[in-house]
Amino acid sequence: MKQISEPALLADTIKAIGSPGFVPRLHLWLKASLHFDNVTILAFFDAQQPEVFLADSAEQRVFERMNSHYVTGAYLLDPFYALHTKRAAEGMYRLAEIAPDQFQRNEYYKSYYQRTTLADEVAFFSWPSQNVSMTVCIGRDATTGSKFSSRDLKKATHLAPIINALVRQNWAGISSRGQDASANGVDQLRQRLTAELGISLSNRQAEIAILILQGHSSVSIGLTLGISPQTVKVIRKQLYKKCQISSQGELYYLIAPHLSQQGTVQGLAKA
Repeated sequence: MKQISEPALLADTIKAIGSPGFVPRLHLWLKASLHFDNVTILAFFDAQQPEVFLADSAEQRVFERMNSHYVTGAYLLDPFYALHTKRAAEGMYRLAEIAPDQFQRNEYYKSYYQRTTLADEVAFFSWPSQNVSMTVCIGRDATTGSKFSSRDLKKATHLAPIINALVRQNWAGISSRGQDASANGVDQLRQRLTAELGISLSNRQAEIAILILQGHSSVSIGLTLGISPQTVKVIRKQLYKKCQISSQGELYYLIAPHLSQQGTVQGLAKA
């Protein structure tokens, strides 16, 4: 069978914009153009769970908990979702470059991300509409066990504007089915913890709790919130005492089940 060239595959993708054939054609072009083990296309919203349009990998562990854990709440702690909440500029982002400074030490990484076997991940990030962002994520996992090379990243950077332009055109006008998420998400978390656990956190304690779970150190939290690391440590100690816990892991298992309400991380200071 004659192999179809990258330009021909790209042309097919362009012609399929707005049709059900767009995603599979985009997938074929990406596979011919970039070297990766897995790919995900999903949309992030302000007021509803992410919508997955493509999840493909030879390694089953990569997506085995996508629907049961990630989509239902774990995404709120994902560095790529943070791009959405921060209203980041369109472009290409590598996980290792945007993750919080203690991301690989936090419980979300240990209990969810590490199980996916992902070794490296890059996201092409765009805004097809005002309040909806799209990510086309390519990753390396246990299939090859390797990270992207400098050559891989150079090619990905070169293609990023094309990928994002295609995504914007295909999903132009995509909108959220949920209600406007203008309410402060930290307040939502506080309300849920009070109602469901009888734990009454201050606004600052709730902010810091979320940032801890995302993998920020006291220094990083201080920079994010504009307060000193020492102040962060004092509030963190108060938070742990109020929750009757003594570690970040305990905080994760206490609060994570209550993060599934939409918009929980909205309202945090923008880094």
